[in-house]
Amino acid sequence: MSNIRIVTDSAVALTPEEIQKYEITVVPLTVQIDGVVYEDGVTLQREAFLEQMAVSQNLPQTSQPSIGKFQAAYEDIRTHYPDAEILSIHLSSGLSGTVHAAEQAAALTSAEITTFDTLNADRSQAFQVLVAAKMAQSGAKMSDILTELEQVRQESHTFLSFTSLDNMVAGGRLSKASGIIGNLLNIKVGAGVDTTGSVEVLAKGRGMKAIAKFNDGVIAKMQDYSEMLAIGVSHAGVPEVAEKMAQRLNAIWPEIKIEVMTTGPIISTHTGIGALAILYRAR
Repeated sequence: MSNIRIVTDSAVALTPEEIQKYEITVVPLTVQIDGVVYEDGVTLQREAFLEQMAVSQNLPQTSQPSIGKFQAAYEDIRTHYPDAEILSIHLSSGLSGTVHAAEQAAALTSAEITTFDTLNADRSQAFQVLVAAKMAQSGAKMSDILTELEQVRQESHTFLSFTSLDNMVAGGRLSKASGIIGNLLNIKVGAGVDTTGSVEVLAKGRGMKAIAKFNDGVIAKMQDYSEMLAIGVSHAGVPEVAEKMAQRLNAIWPEIKIEVMTTGPIISTHTGIGALAILYRAR
C-alpha cells in the first residue's frame, strides 16, 4: 500500500471511477452565482452550473478553496493514514490562488505535505494527477513522483476555442466596446494555456470557419509529436461538438481512450457557453 496520498481541487477533469480507483481527495472551489455560494462538484454540478450561468444576472465568480477547507482535508487524511505523506496537486497559479491556499494550509498542519502547481487545468491537470496517483499506488518515492510530474507538466497542453466574447467583457478581460464590436462582427477566439499557466489569446477570426481553422492547426501541431500519450476533449454545453471532435481525434490516435467531459466553472466563466477544449499530453 502506498504511503503517499493525492489531493487535488475541483478544477480537475477526473472521472468518478478515476477518483475512486486512486483514492484521490478533491477539494472543491466555490462558485458564487447572483449572491448564492455553491461548492463546485458538491452542491453544484458542472451541467447545472452552465444552466445557471446562462440565466444569471451577473457573471458567476469562482474562488479558490479556503485555507480551512484544505486544512480539514489534510487533517482527515492524517487521521486515517497517520504515517502518510500528502502530495497536493493543483490548478494553475496563473488562473487561481488555489495552490497558494494549499501551501498556507500545509504550513498549519502537522502532516508532511508537498504542493505542486500544474500550470494547467481541466484534463491537462488530470494528466498530472493521474501519473502521480499511479506512481503513488505502485510505491514510488515522493522525489521520483515530483521529477516525473515536472516532465508531465511540460508535456501537457490545453487549447480552447469559444464563440462569444460576452464573458470576457463581463469578466473585465475585454472592454465593452470591443466586445460589442467583436460580437457584431461575429468574431471567434482561439486560445491556449501558456507556459506561465495563464490563458493567452492565440487567434481571432470571423465566423465558425475561424474556429475550424484554429482547431485544424491544433490537430496539425499534435501530429508533429513523435508520441501522443493522452488526449481529452472538454466543452461548455456543446456535447455533440465535443463528441465529434473526439471521434476525429480517435481516427488519428485509435489506441487512446479520450474522455469527453463538461469543463468546470474556472474555464467556462472565461469562455462562456459554446467553448471547446482540446487537451493533450505528448512528447
